[in-house]
Amino acid sequence: MSPDSKKLFNVLILGISFMFIFTAFQTCGNIAQTVITNLNSTDFHGSGYTSMSIIYGVFSASNLISPSVVALVGPQLSMFISGIFYSLYIAVFIQPSTWSFYTASVFIGIAAAVLWTAQGNCLTINSDENTIGRNSGVFWALLQSSLFFGNLYIYFAWQGKTYISESDRRTVFIALTVISLVGTVLFFLIRKQEDTKAPGEEDSTNEILGDSSSAQNKLMRAVDAFKRSIKLSFTKEILLLSVTTAYTGLELTFFSGVYGTCIGAVNRFGSEEKSLIGLSGIFIGVGEILGGGIFGLLSKKSRFGRNPIVMLGIIVHFIAFYLIFVNMPSNAPVAPMEGTDDVAYMIPSKEVAIFCSFLLGLGDSCFNTQLLSILGFLYSEDSAPAFAIFKFVQSICAAVAYFYSNYFLLQWQLLIMVVVGFFGTITFFAVEWKAAALLARGSDYSSI
Repeated sequence: MSPDSKKLFNVLILGISFMFIFTAFQTCGNIAQTVITNLNSTDFHGSGYTSMSIIYGVFSASNLISPSVVALVGPQLSMFISGIFYSLYIAVFIQPSTWSFYTASVFIGIAAAVLWTAQGNCLTINSDENTIGRNSGVFWALLQSSLFFGNLYIYFAWQGKTYISESDRRTVFIALTVISLVGTVLFFLIRKQEDTKAPGEEDSTNEILGDSSSAQNKLMRAVDAFKRSIKLSFTKEILLLSVTTAYTGLELTFFSGVYGTCIGAVNRFGSEEKSLIGLSGIFIGVGEILGGGIFGLLSKKSRFGRNPIVMLGIIVHFIAFYLIFVNMPSNAPVAPMEGTDDVAYMIPSKEVAIFCSFLLGLGDSCFNTQLLSILGFLYSEDSAPAFAIFKFVQSICAAVAYFYSNYFLLQWQLLIMVVVGFFGTITFFAVEWKAAALLARGSDYSSI
């Protein structure tokens, strides 16, 4: 197998592994609050929003040390261990208790930071300036296929149900735990890259993947990775991209947790309200896959860089936010177990709700594929620290959003995303224009 074929193979395995893990985790997140609402009449007293807030809060803080962890144990083993913790979190729902639920939330927050830092590093070392756009799109499309499969099962399994029984819950979460473990094991199929540098030439990739058994060398690499993270955090480009990244954290919370809860709370959807949560997840996945395919696989044909794709993303999201505002009752995110009979500015429409799910997924793919691409391009020699900062900002904003989702009515959540999304688009444009001006002379920039 040629080096280029091996790199593409690694990217495919990376994407497939994440597809399995996040088929389980994203489906879990999409239905968690609905399941927990049914559990709160028992001895269990927990909140899916609070759990996600803990996860993303710990996730955010853990990104400070995740580059050092990846430097110590390597990206492959880092992803495997993290996958185990993802599986344990999902398994908690088989027989949930409040203490195990929140404890698992803390551990998966740490695991998520390590997993995504290792993913960014693995994606970058298996790409170059001519393939980073394509590989980002391939990875993103495979990852977001996870939204399709798990939610398809939820749609059919929960068809016509207004109450989720203990048997229903256990069946779903046993299956999701097994799926997550399958994805975790697949990480071992990723093949390490051979050293192609001259003996004295520095290579940050080989620093991360090095086979040295010296504890001192590993410690030095870990400390160096931490220092690079701190240094990169204060560069102008990272600070500007952080506004865009903050927006992706807010809208991630909305489409992955809040919107499904809103749909499941609208009593006017009738007996289909719970199964519509699964259908919503499917159409979010369709939007994500379509966006990843078009803007990743076809990116080499673009002569205009990343800005038009990001502009499309914000326009698509603004349309979705408006339609959700007029279609969904304002109290849908915080409705009690019996749901809400309120009406917004139109009679709630299932078709409009599902169309908005598609728009949310498509817009999200626009932002994330381009952020992955520009980070991998600008920071090819510092990929682990750069992606750690990216996930630090994204996760802390997701944590904040999950926290206020317990209290804010729908219109205020939408308004926050509109304001942050507007400024995040402008700051992304600024970085892209500067990168084009600085790098066009030395790189085939238009092909990224």
